[in-house]
Formats: sequence, C-alpha cells, structure tokens
Amino acid sequence: MTAEAAEWMEEEVKVQECRYKGIVEEIDALEPQREQWTEDFLNIIQTKGFNVTGDQRRKIPKKDIPKKPDRPDALRVIW
Repeated sequence: MTAEAAEWMEEEVKVQECRYKGIVEEIDALEPQREQWTEDFLNIIQTKGFNVTGDQRRKIPKKDIPKKPDRPDALRVIW
C-alpha cells in the first residue's frame, strides 16, 4: 500500500469510527422507548392479534410469548 493510500485508509477508519459511535449513541438513547415499543407490540398481538391472511386475525396466547432474557442487551438491535 502506498503512503497516500495508507493515509487515506487511516482517515477513512477515523470517519467510520465516528459514525459508528454516533449510531451507537442514538440507539442507546432509544432504550426506554424500545422497551415501551416491545411492551405495546406484545400487548397488541395478545389482545387484537395480527392479520394472518386477509381479514383473518390470530391472537398469540400469553403462554406462547417468550420470556425476556435477564440481561441488559436482551432487546439490542444488531446492525
């Protein structure tokens, strides 16, 4: 790799790391809201259900809803 290419690569890595940190901060800031979204979603599929096909709806019984793992990153989005 030429010196010019190595310099460009170094600068590009810094830019990408900066972008990544920004994305992580934004996602982490959504944590409380993400918890609420998950609760709302689970409530909707247990009470109203979801469309299977056309106008047919299916409710998910509470016993079929998986338990949330007991760890801080249980609902973490992987990108």
